[in-house]
Amino acid sequence: MYQRVPTAVTTRGGSPTDNGYSVVTLDQVPRWSDAESRSSFNYDNEDPSFTHSYFPDPLTAHPEGESSSYGMVSRFPVDHEINSKIYLWRGHPWNLEVDAVVNSTNENLDEAHSSPGLHAAAGPGLAEECMTLGGCRTGMAKVTNGYDLPVRRIIHTVGPKYAVKYHTAAENALSHCYRSCLELLIENGLQSIAMGCIYTESKNYPREPAAHVAIRTVRRFLEKQKDKITAVVFCTTTSTDTEIYKRLLPLYFPRDKHEEEVAISKLPADVGDENGETIIDERKIRIKPLPKKNIPRPLQPPADLPVSDVGLVRRNSSYLDSYLDPAFMSLIKDPDQRRKEQWEKSAQAQSGWNCAKMLGFGDLGGPPLSAAEEYSLHSRYLAKANSLNLSEIAEMKIVYRGGVDSEGHPVMVVVGAHFLLRCLDLERFVLHVIKEFEPLIQKPYTIVYFHSAASLQFFPHFIIATLTNSQPDMGWMRRLQQILGRKHQRNLHAIYVLHPNFHLKTTIFALQVFVDNVTWKKVVYVDRLLQLFRYVPREQLTIPDFVFQHDLEVNGGKGLIVDPRTKYVYHRP
Repeated sequence: MYQRVPTAVTTRGGSPTDNGYSVVTLDQVPRWSDAESRSSFNYDNEDPSFTHSYFPDPLTAHPEGESSSYGMVSRFPVDHEINSKIYLWRGHPWNLEVDAVVNSTNENLDEAHSSPGLHAAAGPGLAEECMTLGGCRTGMAKVTNGYDLPVRRIIHTVGPKYAVKYHTAAENALSHCYRSCLELLIENGLQSIAMGCIYTESKNYPREPAAHVAIRTVRRFLEKQKDKITAVVFCTTTSTDTEIYKRLLPLYFPRDKHEEEVAISKLPADVGDENGETIIDERKIRIKPLPKKNIPRPLQPPADLPVSDVGLVRRNSSYLDSYLDPAFMSLIKDPDQRRKEQWEKSAQAQSGWNCAKMLGFGDLGGPPLSAAEEYSLHSRYLAKANSLNLSEIAEMKIVYRGGVDSEGHPVMVVVGAHFLLRCLDLERFVLHVIKEFEPLIQKPYTIVYFHSAASLQFFPHFIIATLTNSQPDMGWMRRLQQILGRKHQRNLHAIYVLHPNFHLKTTIFALQVFVDNVTWKKVVYVDRLLQLFRYVPREQLTIPDFVFQHDLEVNGGKGLIVDPRTKYVYHRP
């Protein structure tokens, strides 16, 4: 069924010929350790809608103010022997001539839920053998013959379903999928394997976190079994997955000291244990070894004592006292103790004096998050936002993309009058904001906030909430900043606020004092549209009609004339 591809018609990267039944050998696939592979991944079928700038290069220089990795020890040092076994190829894995290929399937090993095209290429014998295996559990793997594929064995594995609540369990199950496939490879006396992405969009597993798990699991396995495996080929079928793997492979398989040093600061806080699985301190079995001490010899009873008094001498001896080490009997600063201390601090903060609450702004206090906690929080919320349909929030036009400001920074527009507390699910709104801001916060950007006529919507709700003793809580703003993280704080260029009033300025002052003095110090108050257009050109903004009307009512048309039909702004002579 398959025919070998002549070298003369095979492009670099092992692209198959037009008939779709070609065999690609490992000699035609670029090895990760090859220097030329750094710039040789060019594909003819690129997705035109995919922007490479969305994925920053992890090996670029550190931005100003970012901490250096000098003096830190790499968790994934350079290993040329391991790197020589890694390949990256764009295409279906079953076109490769290797010992085994991985099939991502479901618990029943159904053809409909398997990797697209694999069963058709392997022939009907594969489905018949899968029916005799009795299914497969999530995270496990089973092996069949290769049939019409150019491989000796097909390894079937079942990836986990993803939910933000069970993020750690999904990570470890996915890690076990890759490890089970590699273990079956060795058990069957095989040495080379081609594996695609063991997750599906139907199971809602985010692409980039799944790639982290895949690459680090393979790295940890090869560190222990590199003598038994000759080749591991990561296969991708989309330009998105290809770009993700090209960005992440240098973090776990650095090819030189420069990549190793850069990877130290770019790697996630949690890179798993010796198998690549996520570590949970609270679930560890904490056992300390016995202290190594010189055990004194037991006291010998005096020769002149009667036999009945020998037991008293032994009972009063310090023979067993040497084992009772207080450091072993007590677990100081273990995770349970740390958790208890956190609860006590949280309870003390809630019962203590909270100035923000007294002023009616809600709970704006609390300790700042660490970099690892911010990364974990941002990853969970972004994965949840990408898995939900938030179209009803997008239709409200509270937050939407604009053009660029006068300095070329992309602009995000926020319309305060569209923010109706009584009609808005605040949690879904936060998820929508995270999803919309994610492409922008990777580099410097600007926010334009229209507060025009927003007081007409906000103040009635504020008065009602005050009379019913349920004042609007601005604590969600602090939570949103924690989710967006330090990258948002660092790359935010400015926040231009149009038509501010006294209450808004008071709220922003509270955010400066109680939440973040750095971010909210970037607020620039703008009283009229003409002043705003000095920072952001008119043609770069989509402005609601009521903003023009409000500007005319407040400023009386001073300095400019607005055409209500075309919304074009003219300077008043």
